[in-house]
Amino acid sequence: MPFFPKNAQTSINPFMGYDGKMVHGERMSMVLWEVEPLAEVPFHTHEHEQIGVCLEGTFVFRLGEEEQEMGPGDMVVIPSHIPHGGYARSACTFLDVFSPARHEYG
Repeated sequence: MPFFPKNAQTSINPFMGYDGKMVHGERMSMVLWEVEPLAEVPFHTHEHEQIGVCLEGTFVFRLGEEEQEMGPGDMVVIPSHIPHGGYARSACTFLDVFSPARHEYG
């Protein structure tokens, strides 16, 4: 199915304070996160290349040894196997794209 109406999407909640709506293509996945203030993604790695964009609010992102406060329109490219994580300084909306597809999230 190529279309995913908002009322037909299911939520994923891999971290406390994160509600994600995820879709998968053949070679990529995308997830739209609604993040509660101070909710954290623990420092982690994965094989997937990831590109993220902060759509609303403020998110403090750590990539390797670098830390950056991200606001609306700010983007980050996360290479495969590079440690990363962060937390929402305020309620925020964040969009992530993964390649290859990230089917472990459903």
